[in-house]
Amino acid sequence: MKVLTRLGMGAAALVVAVAGTTIPAEALTGAQNKAAQTRLNKLGCFSGPVDGKIGAMTKAATVRFQSANRMTQNGSLGGTTYGRLMAASAKRCDVRPVPAGSGSGRRIVLSQGQNWLWLVDAKGKIVRQGGIIDNPTYLKPGTYSSGSKCGRAGRIKRNTDGGSLYLNNFVRFASCGIGFHQIPTYKSNGAQIHADWLLGTNSKASHGCIRVQKSMSDTIWAFTTSSTKVVVLR
Repeated sequence: MKVLTRLGMGAAALVVAVAGTTIPAEALTGAQNKAAQTRLNKLGCFSGPVDGKIGAMTKAATVRFQSANRMTQNGSLGGTTYGRLMAASAKRCDVRPVPAGSGSGRRIVLSQGQNWLWLVDAKGKIVRQGGIIDNPTYLKPGTYSSGSKCGRAGRIKRNTDGGSLYLNNFVRFASCGIGFHQIPTYKSNGAQIHADWLLGTNSKASHGCIRVQKSMSDTIWAFTTSSTKVVVLR
């Protein structure tokens, strides 16, 4: 039997599903949607404004939460997601352990399943971590290294797609044209082709490279040498 617990929250009474209970997303009230957005923001999932409206930004934050908590990534607060989100055991989106099986030493670890990467120093300390946009169709799991590939430069501060875009802070690590770079920007006005808040989700797909936030691309540029290990996991 499904069990629901009624909790007071200010003047509003919220119906919160006990962890493991499934509820349809459309059954959530406006107050519950606001509670979910507040919780997502508190857990570092970046849901944006707390307005009770489940738009693209809240759905992206929900995907990041589902990813960090090893759930199906569908962007819906329905099913068991709402209960898991409200549970004390909910894991943060922005602080995640380095996946097992990524080896040791100084390296960049990339999880295609989590849409996430970690920069790890020689002592095993996480230097930085954050969301990505990638495309597993092109990049297969395995161990790579940064540097020149196929006779092409390993690092290009302002790379181009040959058309209307710049791929800033391009750091190559796989043959022949795959590397890390900032979310592509238009040559005409410098604007990114999509927002930072889509990083860490499966809402977009790259053309093979790993798109990251501008500040993350700066960090990767400084962190990598001509042979920094890059470990790609599913």
